Amino acid sequence: MAKYFDVHPDNPQRRSITSVVDSIRSGALIAYPTDSCYALGCQLGSRDGINRIRTIRDLDERHHFTLVCQNFAQLGQFVHLDNDVFRAIKATTPGRYTFILPATKEVPRQLLHPKKKTVGVRIPDHTVTQALLAELGEPLLSSTLLLPEEDEPLTQGWDIKERLDHVVDVVLDSGDCGTEPTTVIDFSGGEAEVVRHGAGDASRFE
Repeated sequence: MAKYFDVHPDNPQRRSITSVVDSIRSGALIAYPTDSCYALGCQLGSRDGINRIRTIRDLDERHHFTLVCQNFAQLGQFVHLDNDVFRAIKATTPGRYTFILPATKEVPRQLLHPKKKTVGVRIPDHTVTQALLAELGEPLLSSTLLLPEEDEPLTQGWDIKERLDHVVDVVLDSGDCGTEPTTVIDFSGGEAEVVRHGAGDASRFE
């Protein structure tokens, strides 16, 4: 059964955050809130976590996983950015965007798109997510909690606990965080390409 933590959305209890991070470091797969839907997350180098996310979501090898980063300095360790891309991303973070970029050698190979050698990155604007990332001290490997054959992500912590009790290890609940996923912008070809229209305003990239 999954551990369940109900935390305040604006002032999350430190003890709960620390317990969740301890679980992540021990190899746990968590369901957690962001500024754009709930997500599945695990430690960056967790092969077991990656495989479990693929199984839960029925993902193929071409799926872009996302590194959810605390800040821009952390993001810059894992992807290559030229000056124009840097400015474009800086202007919209933190926020409801995922950016696909060429990965550095810091990114585990199993996370990379098999042909493009790219990875998704984002900096969320969500108090609970930021508290998690600050305590963890590294990006959280993530994927939107969208189940196969369903049109919208799960958005209630108690529902996630009920439905995924035996396939995740921790559910972190801070209330409803919406059903609209991030807007995805692919910069891997040098120019901005809107791959998915979502919660973030895509007009500045079109």
